[in-house]
Amino acid sequence: MRPLLLAALALAALPASAQAPADTLFFDGFDGDALDRSKWFVRVTGESFGVVNDEQQAYVDSTSTIDLLPAAEGAEGGVLRLRANYRPGTETRDGTFDFTSGRIDTSERFTFTRGTAAARMKLPAGTGFWPAFWALGEGRWPDTGEIDIMESVGETDWTGVALHGPGYSGETPLVNKAFFPEGEGSDGWHVYSVDWTDDALLFRLDGRLIYRTTRPMVEHYGRWAFDNPKYLILNLALGGAYPVKTNGVTEPYPGLPQPTVDLIRDGRGEVLVDWVLVTAP
Repeated sequence: MRPLLLAALALAALPASAQAPADTLFFDGFDGDALDRSKWFVRVTGESFGVVNDEQQAYVDSTSTIDLLPAAEGAEGGVLRLRANYRPGTETRDGTFDFTSGRIDTSERFTFTRGTAAARMKLPAGTGFWPAFWALGEGRWPDTGEIDIMESVGETDWTGVALHGPGYSGETPLVNKAFFPEGEGSDGWHVYSVDWTDDALLFRLDGRLIYRTTRPMVEHYGRWAFDNPKYLILNLALGGAYPVKTNGVTEPYPGLPQPTVDLIRDGRGEVLVDWVLVTAP
């Protein structure tokens, strides 16, 4: 097993009470020649779902947006790359877009109920990039619950976590920002994880506890929506509601300023994922 993954098992990807690595339920180290579609489903705008959150990208199934690299600086072995592209005139069933990007999930392939989910990731720097690592229940949103293990809007000094469910969706009160130590940022390699138990969710950044929600905290706002199976999602959105609320940018695209558009045009808008791991509680 990779040394960095062993370190993550000991540090970040275990419930706090564990004394030894838990059983692995799911793992992908992205070491093949192409995305393993027995583990991942590729989402396509206009086919898998519609446009949400005023996001500016079309998700497409293409090696221009989703591919594997045999190596990357700071990673062990292969990595997954989700890449944004400037592609004016991209047509979908839900309209025409100026950008394309990638989104994958484990729906219909792998779900889990409780345990620890972790990913080692390197995020793009640039206002309005909106990458995320999250878990969602099958069925109507938000009734089946959403766990945002990591969200970023391109500001490298912090990332966010959140829960959504009935009575606490959208502008959820169950949210927190985690700031990096001086000299570090989201554009470096970090492990983002959540420990999911019967009565709590503990969010961690490189093993450091950054937010804890308990069943009573959630039930103050609505029904606890975390007793059902969830599947994992990795995506890179561009602009839209959350970036706008953070950066206030409206031109040339909602939440996406011209300098970030220029980064995308120069091929510098990408998420790298070293591995994804889920262990049993």
